[in-house]
Amino acid sequence: MARHYRILLVDDELINIQVLSSALKDDYEIIQAQNGFDAIRLIKEQKPGLVILDVMMPGLSGYDVCSSIKADPSFKDIPVIFLTALDTQEGAHQGLEAGGIDYLTKPVDLDLLRLRVKNHIESKERNDLLREQRDLLIKQKEDLEAALARIKRLEGTIPICAYCKKIRDDQQSWKQLETYISEHSEALFSHGICPDCYEMAMKEISEI
Repeated sequence: MARHYRILLVDDELINIQVLSSALKDDYEIIQAQNGFDAIRLIKEQKPGLVILDVMMPGLSGYDVCSSIKADPSFKDIPVIFLTALDTQEGAHQGLEAGGIDYLTKPVDLDLLRLRVKNHIESKERNDLLREQRDLLIKQKEDLEAALARIKRLEGTIPICAYCKKIRDDQQSWKQLETYISEHSEALFSHGICPDCYEMAMKEISEI
């Protein structure tokens, strides 16, 4: 179990937080809030990996907290488990409609809760990995398209001087071949001398 995962426990009754914390603290880092406003603040400050959220709290209900989380693109992927004494179908429907991934009622079987938490975290890890792979593929596609665009800029008929081998660019300026290619691609040049030029240079030296 990955201890680096941070879980936010939200309940207006401190005893409930203490019970849940005792059940989960060996495997996860626990943070806590006793009202919805503090819960939203902690989510924005610490971005927990999962939230266990009470429904009936003064000031701001668990439904409101969940809706606020899911409305923010930065936090919408954080799984929310509702844990509440509100044991009704309507309550469960409202919780899932607000964006909760699970709805459990009090008193909860702590072994069952641990399994639910473990499964939801593993599911989130898989989704995060898929998202990273998707983003990487998008970046690779963009890089490839950019490279192809650079190559296309060198396609077609390029005006070149038959004598000095300078190239005329789009602004009608004449440039050295290596300058033109460097500006239109990522190619790098090293300088040497070919056998024909070497022979000609040696001949010119010998005639001096």
